[in-house]
Amino acid sequence: MNEELVAAEVAFRFSRSSGPGGQHAQKSSTRVEALFDVAESAALSVSERERVLAKLGPVVRAIAQDERSQLRNRELATGRIVAQLKEALKRRRPRTATKPTLASRERRLDTKRKAGETKRLRRPPAE
Repeated sequence: MNEELVAAEVAFRFSRSSGPGGQHAQKSSTRVEALFDVAESAALSVSERERVLAKLGPVVRAIAQDERSQLRNRELATGRIVAQLKEALKRRRPRTATKPTLASRERRLDTKRKAGETKRLRRPPAE
């Protein structure tokens, strides 16, 4: 995956940001919604595209309204999309099934014995 190509393919939508900021926030469209079309992307190889489609779907979306500047929010949203794509492209190492060790089995049985003993001691005395 080429980050520059991904950044070039991101489409933006702008709207007014919520939260504090006074007249600046009420008058300027600083909230940024970044959209990345996975199915039409030339930045991803065929195998990468399949992985991302399976994990994130056909459109990856990120919203940024953290800063007062639209430019800075664009950078944040693009960075978030790239981070989502990187996470989706990570290959997980398959889990190797293992058996519990002898010590862990003994600890488990010991804990069960102690719990049973505690419950037995809580019972009222038999008459």
